[in-house]
Amino acid sequence: MSFLSSWARRRQAAQPAASRLAEAYWSLPADALLEALAAERHGLSAREAAARQLRHGANSLQAMKQASALGLFLNQFRSPLVLILIAASLISLLATEWVDAGVVLAIVIGSTLLGFSQEYAASHAIEQLRSKVIVHTTVWRDGRPQLLPAERLVPGDLVQLSAGSLVPADAVLLQAKDCFVNQAVLTGETFPVEKMPGVFAASAGLAERSNCVFMGTSVSSGSAQVLIVRTGKATVFGQIAGKLALRPPLTEFERGLQRFGDLLTRFMLVMVLAVLAINLLLAKPAIASLLFALALAVGLTPELLPAIVSITLSHGAKRMASQGVIVRRLNSIENLGSMDVLCTDKTGTLTAGVVALDAALDAAGQASATLLQLAALNAKFQSGLVNPLDDAVLAATRQAGLDLAAWRKIDEIPYDFVRKCLSVVVADAGGARQLISKGALDRILDRCASVGDPATALDAGWREQIEARFEAWSTQGYRVLGLATRQLEPRPDSYTRADESGLCFAGFLLFMDPPKADARQILVDLAQRGVALKIITGDNRKVARHVATAVGLPVEQLLTGEQLDEMGDEALLHLARQCTVFAEVDPNQKERIILALQKTGHVVGYMGDGINDALALHRADVGISVDTAVDVAKDAADFVLLRKDLLILRQGIDEGRITFANTLKYVLTTISANFGNMFSMALASVFLPFLPLLASQILLNNFLSDIPATAIAGDRVDEEWVSQPQRWDTVFIRDYMVLFGLLSSVFDLLTFGALLWLFQATPEEFRTGWFLESLLTELVIALVVRTRRPFYRSRPGNWLLASTGLVIGVALLLPYLPWSPVFGFVPLPVPLLLGVIGLTLAYVLAVERAKKSFYARAKRQRP
Repeated sequence: MSFLSSWARRRQAAQPAASRLAEAYWSLPADALLEALAAERHGLSAREAAARQLRHGANSLQAMKQASALGLFLNQFRSPLVLILIAASLISLLATEWVDAGVVLAIVIGSTLLGFSQEYAASHAIEQLRSKVIVHTTVWRDGRPQLLPAERLVPGDLVQLSAGSLVPADAVLLQAKDCFVNQAVLTGETFPVEKMPGVFAASAGLAERSNCVFMGTSVSSGSAQVLIVRTGKATVFGQIAGKLALRPPLTEFERGLQRFGDLLTRFMLVMVLAVLAINLLLAKPAIASLLFALALAVGLTPELLPAIVSITLSHGAKRMASQGVIVRRLNSIENLGSMDVLCTDKTGTLTAGVVALDAALDAAGQASATLLQLAALNAKFQSGLVNPLDDAVLAATRQAGLDLAAWRKIDEIPYDFVRKCLSVVVADAGGARQLISKGALDRILDRCASVGDPATALDAGWREQIEARFEAWSTQGYRVLGLATRQLEPRPDSYTRADESGLCFAGFLLFMDPPKADARQILVDLAQRGVALKIITGDNRKVARHVATAVGLPVEQLLTGEQLDEMGDEALLHLARQCTVFAEVDPNQKERIILALQKTGHVVGYMGDGINDALALHRADVGISVDTAVDVAKDAADFVLLRKDLLILRQGIDEGRITFANTLKYVLTTISANFGNMFSMALASVFLPFLPLLASQILLNNFLSDIPATAIAGDRVDEEWVSQPQRWDTVFIRDYMVLFGLLSSVFDLLTFGALLWLFQATPEEFRTGWFLESLLTELVIALVVRTRRPFYRSRPGNWLLASTGLVIGVALLLPYLPWSPVFGFVPLPVPLLLGVIGLTLAYVLAVERAKKSFYARAKRQRP
């Protein structure tokens, strides 16, 4: 029993018996429940539903609501560093250091507003994108079924569920036909459980309420009509959403950022405490020393990193949306850039996705109008999931001019992934009943005892002929289904799976879905980007191999579901990397394949749109679906494509890598200039008789350098960044920090020496000159380290270039402005100013040379 089920039992046991009975809606007869909810069997009126929604609220959970502007603004003050700076400013006020306190507070508020404006814009953009992918459900309103957003449901609504539906709220079944629901999220049950109308004891536990369905579960097969009883936070899922709202597993990139942040935080704490203690021991002013140490902490910490990540992700999501990729889980964008294996079904991705019925043939392989009519009746009267095969049958029926008006539906035995077939019971004008079953050829044959018209025994000879035809057509790329019939006697009860026996094999349905014209080129493009494609399909091995060969995918190894069942996990780990086609697999086997690939070190994407893809979509590092997919597949996916096309997915992969690259650029900028500057400043404060920079100057430096940093999110990215999967490399980051941090410190010490001994600067001139040098190096170095190419051969984004130029201009003007003394600046002599600019240019050339050497060595060391 899962945590949720146990929680529900404890909660129920803690309530008085009378209260439990009042809430035990599963123990009430359907009519009594309809009366209690003031509901009708033809549904609520739109007016009544609107009134109820005002009383009960939207059918959604609090966690799904957009963060408010006030909430995002207050969130900026959650940083301990911001709170410490505010506290330090208050201490300065108490010590009557009015100017210092005012300047520090002004810069803190400016930085907070900068972060808030960027995150609010990013949040608003993402909410707009997510609103494009909304789960809808079929609900009875004003006496007719309507497709409405699930959040508009209210208690008393009547909802139709079918295979692939997400259950939108807690409800009781009024009607059901072979309805099986996957409720593992609530009860931990491995397999789908059957649901049916009825009455159960008030004390029945969550797993025992077979007449109920619950929000967050999904319909695996069959259909049902349900009465909504509880919505939103009142549902079982909603009441414990807070306990479920655990942070999703971190992506590889997030884990890397977390480790990087932890490293800098530890280093910052040690440095700040050491600097503060030494300055106090040297009898420097206590308040100034405290503010200096805290300002160093801000300068060392990549405080904009969370905002930069949010901004780059939102930019990436907007660009992807313009290309037809809707991002449902923002953090998965980086995983998309890291993906090096893509698993997909063939239909609609490698093939055109426009399925046509090529032929309806009898058991002897001859065209048969009778078989087409039988197939049309099965397709017309099945009420489960709409699928392209049935659409193709009905299209061929219309083209042939067949009239089905004389037939009526009696019953249906819905499709499921165990039987792999679907049956309908129909009656002709004279009332004679007939079962028509359509599905996978082997499963249909297993249910047949005879063949042809007139019927003869299905002996070994017939089976051999049928299987030979199947093999030949499959090799040619046809998808072949079998069709069988049986005459039935009228009965008052419904028909069941037991009636799918003793059938007469009627013939074959041949469907053709030709390969896409551009499929071969797309596979080449993916391979050039370091992404290997693997086909995982439920179709037979012959069809799968034919499609793979047609699009140029080498079939080095092909595994079937039967072979997977006989194979141990270690053997699969070895073969999964080599195998390019997996055929005749079931949902659990798809998940097993993905897990094996992940264990071998791959970042795995999975693209699917059916019920049988939900497990694989959950398991994959990158789940990809389409907007025409069943609800449960879309809900499990990280990305939803507006059309099922590998071309837009390839573009999405590029965007994921661009997002990764722009986030990493900020990290590299921070550790190459910012880190070195702060370290040098801390060192200088120990040996200089005065503080190398005032706290307000450090914070102003940090604030000004943050302005172009926010533009990194929209920066141009070199082709090298998107040509291969991008992975977080801790060793690369560490080596980068050591080399470029030391290089920065070397030039800092050169600057200190020039200011003190060459120009014999006063403390005020020293601070002004060092402020300019440290800010200029931070600004221009971002343009150097943002590319692996020589910086002059890689054009930055327009806003990054413009904002960098603007801040450089402001920095050079600062010492000469009338209010510069507020920050402790003084005008610099021209030789000193030229010396600072010269040192900055020398630093740029040194970094460029070091960068070339660093990347050449890293390339040689790469396995």
